[in-house]
Amino acid sequence: MGTSWQVTYLPPAGAAVERSQLQQSLEQQLEAVNDSMSTWRSDSEISRFNHSEPGDWVELSAGFTEVMQTALMIGAASGGAYDVTVSPLVDLWGFGAGSDEVLRRDLPSAAEIASRLERVGQQYLELDVAASRLRKQRDVALDLSSIAKGYAVDLLAQELLSQQIDNFLVEVGGEIRVAGHSPRGDAWRVAIERPGTGTRSPARALAVTDKAVATSGDYRNFFEVDGRRYSHSIDPRTGSPVTHDLVSVTVIADDCTSADGWATALEVLGEEAALELAEEQGLAVYLMRRTSDGIVSSHSSAFSPWLDSGTQGGN
Repeated sequence: MGTSWQVTYLPPAGAAVERSQLQQSLEQQLEAVNDSMSTWRSDSEISRFNHSEPGDWVELSAGFTEVMQTALMIGAASGGAYDVTVSPLVDLWGFGAGSDEVLRRDLPSAAEIASRLERVGQQYLELDVAASRLRKQRDVALDLSSIAKGYAVDLLAQELLSQQIDNFLVEVGGEIRVAGHSPRGDAWRVAIERPGTGTRSPARALAVTDKAVATSGDYRNFFEVDGRRYSHSIDPRTGSPVTHDLVSVTVIADDCTSADGWATALEVLGEEAALELAEEQGLAVYLMRRTSDGIVSSHSSAFSPWLDSGTQGGN
């Protein structure tokens, strides 16, 4: 996944946990996600599907099927702002495994974007959950980078729970899931990062337990041409990076797979539409947008309990 991971846990009372064996089992889970969902691996499950012929059924693992179910649900609920067939556009703009780096200096033309958009649309996918298989009706390609890290977090959490470890924090590339209590004996403290390209600092700290926290933003992965920023947050409906002022979306949910996917969907939508959808779906969401006066935050009503539990800035 091209990122870091960490696990903090409290050993269960009266039971021994062999640290090296636990680390090995967790690393095996992460490797399994890469083998399944990495577009950077030519023999991965997702690469095999992307190279399959339209109309041919491709058998899926249970995990891949689960992720696709969640992704397609979010895609439908967001009106296409989230779409896992965005891969041709990700490559076109220079952010994917099949990217042409020259596009970071020479922007794609309207004709190139239109051509790639013809290969984007989850309506061209047919998922057979009962048989764990997937096929496409058009030459589309999947990109699960917006949800695979969240799924990896959930896998690690399940592995810890299976070993009777009930108090832990799991983090993969900034996506987090916590359970039980921290080593201090209270709720885990989770920071929401302040958007910026320099030194990392917290915008707000939250007290969280038995929840997942995922953030999507446009301030880390981007390039500039003629003084204009082009982020990796691409709107599948237009074929281009988003242009609104929403720079960060944090979602709190029961599982990290859905939190990760929803954070991406809402970041693409922009503040007004994101808040409207969050209220409709009952999502706990914290938004930050860039203005001439600095960063301004807003949140959904379901997020209010966590505001009461946390602190602002670095306090």
